[in-house]
Amino acid sequence: MLNDLMTIAGKSYRSRLLVGTGKYKDLEETRLAIEASGAEIVTVAVRRTNIGQNPGEPNLLDVITPDRYTILPNTAGCYTAEDAVRTCRLARELLDGHKLVKLEVLGDQKTLYPDMEETLKAMKTLVADGFDVMVYCNDDPIAAQKLEDMGACAIMPLGSLIGSGLGILNPHNIRIIMESAKIPVLVDAGVGTASDAAIAMEMGCEAVLMNTAIAAARDPILMASAMKKAIEAGREAYLAGRMPRKKYASASSPLDGLID
Repeated sequence: MLNDLMTIAGKSYRSRLLVGTGKYKDLEETRLAIEASGAEIVTVAVRRTNIGQNPGEPNLLDVITPDRYTILPNTAGCYTAEDAVRTCRLARELLDGHKLVKLEVLGDQKTLYPDMEETLKAMKTLVADGFDVMVYCNDDPIAAQKLEDMGACAIMPLGSLIGSGLGILNPHNIRIIMESAKIPVLVDAGVGTASDAAIAMEMGCEAVLMNTAIAAARDPILMASAMKKAIEAGREAYLAGRMPRKKYASASSPLDGLID
């Protein structure tokens, strides 16, 4: 398993758990939970978190340092392509030319469902501007293929609505996306507990991104540890290959040499 690496935008990672930084009670809890998760990629909502744009205020990068983690700026809170592009450019300026971003353009505040028309519009601009773009999208295989064709470095279909904790509601569509994709497919949003993360990995997803499932747990640090183990177990189960499903029972011990 030491050689089982995930590669995104030319860089390899051992951890297949990506985590966010929102909803924790303070920066210290954020730091401890992310350490417990074992994550190497940490996503940051640029419009909601200080990473240097507000001098004098607590800076997230003081506890989640770029020398230890790959910082993944995201466009959470953006409802137009223009806002998303502006946010990515701000992140690049704040992070000294950093190119890897997570694009999400939302359709409404009730569902936080992706607006794919605006997402595709922003995607075109960001790729032309030299960004490496990981894209939050719906579980539509056609939309996912368009994003890959446009130059996405990873596709991130939702498992269910952001922050809902409902788990993976449409595994069939995500499997279809994975069958065609030549870039990493990560489940993003909707994971509620460790079994949801394991299911995503057992399906063959490259990784899982989550925030609320950890931050809103009664004990975020313990949940972060549980998620790390679930991701690892799910990945190992996928690589091992599950037994075939059978309609009827099948004895687990040999039938030859039975004593009458």
